Amino acid sequence: MIPKQHIIDRFISYVTIDTESDPNSNTTPSTEKQWELAHKLTKELISIGMKDVTIDPNAYVMATLPSNIDYDVPTIGFISHFDTSPDFTGKNVKPRVIEHYDGKDIALNVDENIILSPNYFEDLLLYVGQTLIVTDGTTLLGADDKAGITEIITAMEYLINNPNIKHGKIRVGFTPDEEIGRGAHKFDVEKFDADWAYTMDGSQIGELEYENFNAAGAVIKVKGKIVHPGYAKGKMINSMYYASEFINALPKLETPEHTEGYEGFFHLHNMKGEVEESVLEYIIRDHDNDKFEARKALMRKIVLDLNNKFESEIYSIEITDQYFNMKEKVEPVMHIVDIAEEAMKQIGIKPLIKPIRGGTDGSQLSYMGLPCPNIFAGGHNFHGRYEYVPVESMQKAVEVICKIAELTAVKK
Repeated sequence: MIPKQHIIDRFISYVTIDTESDPNSNTTPSTEKQWELAHKLTKELISIGMKDVTIDPNAYVMATLPSNIDYDVPTIGFISHFDTSPDFTGKNVKPRVIEHYDGKDIALNVDENIILSPNYFEDLLLYVGQTLIVTDGTTLLGADDKAGITEIITAMEYLINNPNIKHGKIRVGFTPDEEIGRGAHKFDVEKFDADWAYTMDGSQIGELEYENFNAAGAVIKVKGKIVHPGYAKGKMINSMYYASEFINALPKLETPEHTEGYEGFFHLHNMKGEVEESVLEYIIRDHDNDKFEARKALMRKIVLDLNNKFESEIYSIEITDQYFNMKEKVEPVMHIVDIAEEAMKQIGIKPLIKPIRGGTDGSQLSYMGLPCPNIFAGGHNFHGRYEYVPVESMQKAVEVICKIAELTAVKK
């Protein structure tokens, strides 16, 4: 097993670098600060002995571990992203290591009374006795997905140092801007040149996923008319009141806080309003493509119906598809999921095969010709102050990567 401290040191060296992405930027990467970690990873890959290490003008990092066998097997890849979510700050991350977690409340920040409690986050109890890395309560941790990067590089280092473990050619790739939906946009699949890959971007130990949401974003603009309120009767149109008509027209229980598993939703994640104009920003999610299309159609129909109701073009809508369920692309090559499942079983992990209630780079990469299921990276409570990762889960993820490489190299 890989020494804990080696993994801890590597992980902390990554999470203390601020790599928050920016959805309002048009550059790649979306923030200049992502370059710092991209360059660090490039140097580290060279230092451990990886070959063909490259970093392109958009900060995509790739490298090769050459085959150590004398017969042909498929080339596999492992991919993670180095940006962190703009939903919560990743600046000045101060990780804390908790040895032998006792199953009780963890005071992340005494001054601000920020507590990580198993009474609320029950998954903590899965890791009693283990080593946890937590935040100081003022930032996210960045295990999404710097845990994945830690695991991939550590696994490659282990395979290089243990040539008795037989494997074929392995490609690794690290991407910017996954958290804003662009991680695969400029990923050069042809250059990566793998038969298939795995993103190390899941959560709880054992997770193995090859289904994800179909996803779209919707922007609804609501026009109003500003008039002095003292003389507004019959003249003012307050767009914010009309915006509430649209909100209330959607199914009230089809939201993230009321759904689970394969259930889709409409999520109002941002709204800005003034009398003259209000803007509603939604994300639309569903695993089933027919239901996904029905959700988009419903939103368009509500806009049409409301405009007819008020006999004016008050509402407009723009819907943009974001990514699709990779199940369609992975099912024809299900052996790649079977290999990962078998790898977990052989090292004593119970596979948790379930749909992703979200998306990964793998969903887009699968449609770009690189089938790419998702494997656990070990973290919990991503994108917020309560994020944590058990070091033992990262150790196991390293073992899974090595075992997948070994199983793929079995001579048929």
